[in-house]
Amino acid sequence: MKFDCCKTKKSKNNLDQTTEFLKVIAEPNRLKILCILRKQEKCVCEIWQFLDLPQNLISHHLKVLKDFGLIGSRKEGTKVFYFLNKKSIKKFNSLMSHFIK
Repeated sequence: MKFDCCKTKKSKNNLDQTTEFLKVIAEPNRLKILCILRKQEKCVCEIWQFLDLPQNLISHHLKVLKDFGLIGSRKEGTKVFYFLNKKSIKKFNSLMSHFIK
């Protein structure tokens, strides 16, 4: 069996990006947050209801997901609403498919 997905610089970069993506979503609460945001945007106070975590820890996970580009946010008054970055999710889905086909 020949492992050729890292022959080019682009392939290596794609592998590195995919590895980082998997590290981010390997944390169960982050994956849960992505699932919660799948259908519609939500604020922290709504996300908090689904997870058995303190709000500051949820905010930490949201920051990690946002910094990686998997979610975005918008502010409305004093609330911040989070939503899936569908373009980024599609990109990582495509990268994953490349390696596991």
